[in-house]
Amino acid sequence: MDYLAFVLVLPFVWAAIHVLGGWKSSSPRLPPGPKPFPIIGNILELQGNQPHRVLSKLSKTHGPLMTLKLGSITTIVISSPDLAKEALQKHDDVFSGRTVPDSGRALNHHKFSVGWLPTSALWRNLRKVSATQIFAPQRLDSTQAIRRKKVQELVDHVRENSGQAVDIGGAAFTTTLKAISNTFFSTDLAEYCSNASQEFQYLIVGTMEEAGRPNIADYFPALRFVDPQGTRRRMTIYLGKCFRILDGIINERLQLRASSSKGSKASSDVLDSLLDLTEEDNSELSCDNIKHLLLDLFVAGIDTTSSTVEWAMAELLHDPEKMAKAREELEQVLGKDVLVQESDISKLNYLRAVVKETLRLHPPAPFLVPHKAENDVEMCGFTVPRNAQILVNVWAMGRDSSIWSDPNLFLPERFLEKDIDFKGRDFELIPFGAGRRICPGLPLANRMVHLMLGSLIHCFNWKLADGMKPEDIDMSETFGISLHKAKPLRAIPMISSV
Repeated sequence: MDYLAFVLVLPFVWAAIHVLGGWKSSSPRLPPGPKPFPIIGNILELQGNQPHRVLSKLSKTHGPLMTLKLGSITTIVISSPDLAKEALQKHDDVFSGRTVPDSGRALNHHKFSVGWLPTSALWRNLRKVSATQIFAPQRLDSTQAIRRKKVQELVDHVRENSGQAVDIGGAAFTTTLKAISNTFFSTDLAEYCSNASQEFQYLIVGTMEEAGRPNIADYFPALRFVDPQGTRRRMTIYLGKCFRILDGIINERLQLRASSSKGSKASSDVLDSLLDLTEEDNSELSCDNIKHLLLDLFVAGIDTTSSTVEWAMAELLHDPEKMAKAREELEQVLGKDVLVQESDISKLNYLRAVVKETLRLHPPAPFLVPHKAENDVEMCGFTVPRNAQILVNVWAMGRDSSIWSDPNLFLPERFLEKDIDFKGRDFELIPFGAGRRICPGLPLANRMVHLMLGSLIHCFNWKLADGMKPEDIDMSETFGISLHKAKPLRAIPMISSV
């Protein structure tokens, strides 16, 4: 790791403070784990850029409830569905806190963010707004024409490039960006292959990577003011650029509303609905609240949706037999000259199985967003101490041979035989979390992933670029708060139908 030099020197600052403060006379019986080194704890265990794999391997030795000491932070790692259910369902109220990384404190985002706030009155209000004004079934049904139009534009873009290599992840990113920006703001914020789209992708991917990257300032909070790795500094740049874009959109809308007659100010998109809420008597929402909420939903929604589509296409191109089965189902259910619609998703059993299998192998957030214990909790005869960071290793759960047969193989068929979904009730598959902290954007992501993936499969035959064979596809990943393909997937579309 790039911060190991600091591990050997700067933590002595923390050590001195800790020693001067005195040691507790008794310690709780923590879950087992690898023996920590003095001061630095188990930080050296996390060398490399694949901590989800490292912790998965360690859990095979120390068990599915495991303790790590990461500097001054006690971290509890959960790696089984039963324990995840106990933590996120039975003890949901206690484990609903958040461990806020130093990167999340950039521009005071943690004080407004629905992702980083504790379960306070403001957090509950923001979740309620998300559920009723943005992701309610009625709202999503009313905006499905927008998504269908943007997916049609995706098909048109790919068709225009038939016979040429297409960046699948980039195309999915731009489509998701266009769909969400139209739903939220009634405007396209980018076009395919445009500088604006590339800039948004740079900002959003950078934000997610900084939020999830191991940072010595998180392990030794006394070093936050130094920002030794420059994590908060880079995050400040990313968020600052995002906020300037959102400020421009919000200010333009406020001016338009001020100049419009009262009768013409009816809500027409998400931004109008949110601004209406700020103008209500005794409103608890401010424009700052809206700006930070939109940033959370924008960044997380676009990143996880587009990366899931790219991973799914990579897995299908890696296994042409599975691609043929998915295409055959689409042709049987829809015919050859019909674009996929959201009402078709429930009929496409194999397509839905492909998405579930993709989320099992490539969960958008391998540790979810870190939870925090608000009080001591007894689990399996051990104590999970107050203020401990809780990591739920859903990546490890997806690769566990005691849960899944042939866990490293891409086998959508397993979900044709099992009634398992990813909406927070079946703890074998919780890529979006569970309990009160479940991802609020799951309903929209669910629609967008199936719609884009189904359209790309149905409308085109695909072959790999540069003469590559299926077995040569690079399936390696880069770690952040979300998992991305290390090497972008490029494939050549050949016109099939529609």
